[in-house]
Amino acid sequence: MARRKKHKHEDEHIDESWLVPYADLLTLVLALFIVLFAASSVDAQKFQKLASAFSSTFTGGTGVLEYPSPTPNIEMEQPTLPNEKKSMEVSEEAQKQLEQKNLKEIQQKVNTYITDKSLENKLKTTMTDEGLLITILDDIFFDSGSADVRNKDKNLAKEISELLVMNPPRNITISGHTDNVPISNSKYDSNWHLSVIRAVNFMKTLLENEKLDPRAFSAKGLGEYSPVASNDSNEGRQKNRRVEVLISPYE
Repeated sequence: MARRKKHKHEDEHIDESWLVPYADLLTLVLALFIVLFAASSVDAQKFQKLASAFSSTFTGGTGVLEYPSPTPNIEMEQPTLPNEKKSMEVSEEAQKQLEQKNLKEIQQKVNTYITDKSLENKLKTTMTDEGLLITILDDIFFDSGSADVRNKDKNLAKEISELLVMNPPRNITISGHTDNVPISNSKYDSNWHLSVIRAVNFMKTLLENEKLDPRAFSAKGLGEYSPVASNDSNEGRQKNRRVEVLISPYE
């Protein structure tokens, strides 16, 4: 009887040896997903925390996740190679030099026009850090205290507009300036107001040339607040009463 009871107990015992390789298989599958996650993520710190969290759920020995992370614990960035960085700098510098050369060619074109028209005392060009600046004294286009471009000078404005036709087109800013003598008419309440309207009206006259793109133009008025000469003399005040055309470098 005792022998049969023992035999019955052994028959009821379930063989659980298969759980060991099954648990190892789950661990390996989980480790595979962690590695894939790490390979697709640039945040190594997050990977380390996630690996530690999963490792803490397993007991009974050292698992795969308890080993150091396969990715270095540093910020992963794509470095710019020295030669590549140098090449980019050279390319940008070459582009700047080329555009500087192009602006000088435009300046020469404008200077030739000024000489041919004997306008040396009325127009001048200057290369600045912001681009090519064309300065026009106000008595060419405007009567004293007026912002309307004179009809007799509109043909000259048209010729100047032809000089501004460029390929590729560049941004052009028209700015109006005055002296510091207070304006004495009811149409404009300040020199600043006068300078703004002069800049806008001159820009509108230029844009009658359909070859120019209005999107490349802007206008502003600085009144008496950006003088180029002293306002203590008639000559200085005359220099300060001007319209400037700034041709910006192409970008």
